[in-house]
Amino acid sequence: MDSPKVLEQEKQEEIKRVAGELYSQAPDWVTFYREIFGHNGIIQQMFPTPGDLEAFKRTEAYEEVHQMLTRLRAQGAPPSDSTEPIQMITVRLPKSIHDALLKEAARYGTSMNKLCISKLLQVIEQRFVPRNTWGIRRDGESSFIHRLEKQG
Repeated sequence: MDSPKVLEQEKQEEIKRVAGELYSQAPDWVTFYREIFGHNGIIQQMFPTPGDLEAFKRTEAYEEVHQMLTRLRAQGAPPSDSTEPIQMITVRLPKSIHDALLKEAARYGTSMNKLCISKLLQVIEQRFVPRNTWGIRRDGESSFIHRLEKQG
């Protein structure tokens, strides 16, 4: 019987193998993200629990696969005939944060959009994400949002 550590290493190697094969096919970055990092991607399949997923995100294997994604993103926007529709979000933030993001994008020689996508793709620690208990629906009414840890 394989130890848990050996099984985790095998999962990491399988993710790297699948990502490497897909990367060699030179997909657009959206396709690569969906198949590797996405909700039904191989990473989620191999590490379905939040704790296991967070542990994987701290490995060299995750770093390698994330670098593949970054190289694909450097090639530009996904083709307009991509099978994945593009969605837009609006984020309300203080002007000071907006100004800081503009300066940071300029320092990196990139657009605000690319910088924000890069930031959204980064690993964050749960302790730095404030939890909401109440949310506002689009119609302006308050609604209770169940905490993720209470979900089955």
